[in-house]
Amino acid sequence: MKLLVTGGAGYIGSVVAAQLVEAGHEVAVLDDLSTGHADAVPAGAAFVQGTIAEAGPVLSQGFDAVLHFAAKSLVAESVADPAKYWTGNLGGTLALLEAMRQAGVDRIVFSSTAATYGEPERSPILETDPTRPTNPYGASKLAIDTALTAFAGLYGLGAVSLRYFNVAGAYTARDGRVYRERHDVETHLIPNVLAVALGEHPSVKVFGADYPTPDGTCVRDYIHVADLSRAHLLALDACAPGRHDIYNLGSGSGFSVQEVIAVCREVTGHPIPAEIADRRPGDPAVLVASSDKIHRELGWTPDHPSLKSIVTDAWTALPKN
Repeated sequence: MKLLVTGGAGYIGSVVAAQLVEAGHEVAVLDDLSTGHADAVPAGAAFVQGTIAEAGPVLSQGFDAVLHFAAKSLVAESVADPAKYWTGNLGGTLALLEAMRQAGVDRIVFSSTAATYGEPERSPILETDPTRPTNPYGASKLAIDTALTAFAGLYGLGAVSLRYFNVAGAYTARDGRVYRERHDVETHLIPNVLAVALGEHPSVKVFGADYPTPDGTCVRDYIHVADLSRAHLLALDACAPGRHDIYNLGSGSGFSVQEVIAVCREVTGHPIPAEIADRRPGDPAVLVASSDKIHRELGWTPDHPSLKSIVTDAWTALPKN
């Protein structure tokens, strides 16, 4: 198939693009490089620099499907500048969907998020649980899910949304190239903890130690980027005309912040000092996915379910002086 990957120069998009190339697809990456890296575009994929609002001329060249990762994704920034997220995420995606419709491209796999659920009523979270996002980032992603449902009903679009939980780890492609997290503003826990082990920071901040969890710190569900990416290939095959399906993607297990730090200490052999800080507003105590639906319907299960495996791959991929 001929596939367009928006945001394919970013962390997750580049891994999916690499796996698509390895699977024998013809791949083009569309990315404005505002947060992505041109050198992350896999060998064998074409690259077009541009925004998703400019996708029309690219799609007119003839594509079978779109895998859509391009988005603004910093929660704190979305609170400070919500217009940027509504315009960039929702507005850009609506322009992309209209360009797809004009070009006759009728399948899309969308990078959604657990942030659509907000403060969950229970754990693990099911796809049928209430969606009450607590920030503009999650709200903009939920609005896109709503738009996909509408486009599926009105125009026969086949769409799948994958709601990620905490993605981490690194992927080594068949050609030996390593894909890892390289965010200019790093908000993810595992790379921030590993940065302490590298000597880039004196300690890691633990935001809140008084949550109703076994050790008082937040509990999250971590999924290996390679497993997450593989789910996109299954979702691509599952896109059905006139349907919009939504799947959670997680390991189904929860690990506290202190447990993550302990595993990072074990893997790196570094003491990794931790500093307790105040809670961050809007952080739920526990976020764990039920991935039963995607296992049942698409046959997906994680190949790297252990936290130690995820941390080990992330650590091995980091450059060390």
